[in-house]
Amino acid sequence: MIDRIVNTGAEPTDPVEVELEVTLRPQDFSSYIGQERLKQNLQLAISAAKKRDEPMDHVLLYGPPGLGKTTMASVIANEMGAQIRITSGPAIERAGDLASLLTNLQDGDILFIDEIHRLNRTVEEVLYSAMEDFKLDIMLGKGPSARSLRLDLPKFTIIGATTRAGALAGPLRDRFGHIHRLEFYTPSEVQQIIERAAGILEVKIDRAAAGELATRARLTPRIANRLLKRVRDYADVNGDGIIDTVISSQALQLLEIDELGLDPADRMLLAAIIDSYNGGPVGVETLAALTAEERTTIEDFIEPYLMQIGLLERTPRGRRVTSKTYKHLGKTMPAATESLL
Repeated sequence: MIDRIVNTGAEPTDPVEVELEVTLRPQDFSSYIGQERLKQNLQLAISAAKKRDEPMDHVLLYGPPGLGKTTMASVIANEMGAQIRITSGPAIERAGDLASLLTNLQDGDILFIDEIHRLNRTVEEVLYSAMEDFKLDIMLGKGPSARSLRLDLPKFTIIGATTRAGALAGPLRDRFGHIHRLEFYTPSEVQQIIERAAGILEVKIDRAAAGELATRARLTPRIANRLLKRVRDYADVNGDGIIDTVISSQALQLLEIDELGLDPADRMLLAAIIDSYNGGPVGVETLAALTAEERTTIEDFIEPYLMQIGLLERTPRGRRVTSKTYKHLGKTMPAATESLL
């Protein structure tokens, strides 16, 4: 994937950045801004589980990347007073890897599996009985002398996170008692997130500047925090460290993030659909070749926001831009295209 500041799927790799991102994450529901309906449902489930003194049902969180699925898993663990182990689907390559994880859990522990849709199918099958019966079936030996051994597991909770809920096998999806989608945030919620993060980072920011960053953060907390850190750098070097509307506008102009949160790659993609395909429709495979991106990258990381703000549409024949796209890019819509839209 092209390295872009608005990549919702891009996790920091620098240890300092990783530690900083963890610091910015809320630890409980009271400090978690947005996702009100989801929080209400989870608070009810947690209260009921604690009242019965048992682990809560398994939870599946899905939605576009960068909206706080990992953060929500940590919040659930903190609210339950439970230990959380974090792994990802691609990291569990064999059934033995999963067995090692599960047998080291304690009663009430939470196992968070990010990108759970990428689990190996043989690993998934082992997970079925573990989730439903808290039993682990393993095979000892090979050939005629092989025998099956069933181990008892502690009562644990699995929290799975995925950007592609439809890619999960039906039997696995059915074993989750709670299935919730994380929605895009509102600009006012993103502004609150930016102001909270600025307080943690001890950065002074004007309310108007926070609002400007919020409108360009693609309704996504991960991007909001990333923009705040980059604008903070600009303010430290080119100002007195205080972020006002002048500093934020100059920094965002340098980063080439426009008023809708689009970067050059977004604008290039939309312009190509207009210039080369008369606004569409055009197939996603063609777009993948055009942008040198994988199809899944376009579908999971680029399209959701462009569709959310009404710049791109999915049709049975392919992707098509809207009249709002022409206006935003300053292009004139052909009369024939206008009649179709």
